[in-house]
Amino acid sequence: MIDLHFWPTPNGYKVLMFLEEANVEHRIVPVNIGAGEQFRPEFLAISPNNRMPAIVDHAPTDGGAPLSVFESGAILLYLAEKTGKFLPAELRARVQALEWLFWQVGGLGPMAGQNHHFVQYAPEAIAYAIKRYVDETGRLYGVLNKHLADRAFIAGDDYTIADMASYPWVVPHKRQQMDLDDFPHLKRWFESIRARTATVRAYERGAQVSDKPVVDEQSRKLLFGQNADTVAKQ
Repeated sequence: MIDLHFWPTPNGYKVLMFLEEANVEHRIVPVNIGAGEQFRPEFLAISPNNRMPAIVDHAPTDGGAPLSVFESGAILLYLAEKTGKFLPAELRARVQALEWLFWQVGGLGPMAGQNHHFVQYAPEAIAYAIKRYVDETGRLYGVLNKHLADRAFIAGDDYTIADMASYPWVVPHKRQQMDLDDFPHLKRWFESIRARTATVRAYERGAQVSDKPVVDEQSRKLLFGQNADTVAKQ
């Protein structure tokens, strides 16, 4: 059994998509980040960076005590290795899947996240910041679009954790001021993943956890007011 500590954000959906695709027995443990539940001591014990998702595997392959894993990319890699699914065994395809997994966690996610912040959540519109992150999001869409010109999925013919990592960050493309018609290969890839039964199921389950915006006026200071001092006090 896997406990998935989850809230319906792009990073949360990555892991839920995997669990649904791989038919891994799991339960969702909601972590309402707008209410500050990510700062509770019991959650920090498994995710010291106070970010979800995190998992607890109650049946790790070494037969030992329950094992917790935080950071969405690390979770996807852990689950792929545990199940033997969605990560190619062949060397070159495996390297490509891992390259693009890290591309997402180091590029698409952080840049799109800053796009969301300055376009949607910042208390004042800062033209330079908005242009910087909208442009960079577009550049990254362009990189992925070009890569997908001659392949069905990111690592080739097979669906992998690289696709699961990137897809949820493209779901809010309109909020990111992106038009998928400008990226035809990415659009074809996106629509093929959106139609998968496990993707539909994951997003339906996520909406059942919460269909409200993650950020409102009450939660803004909580989410965006953290610094070294607040970490020291946790």
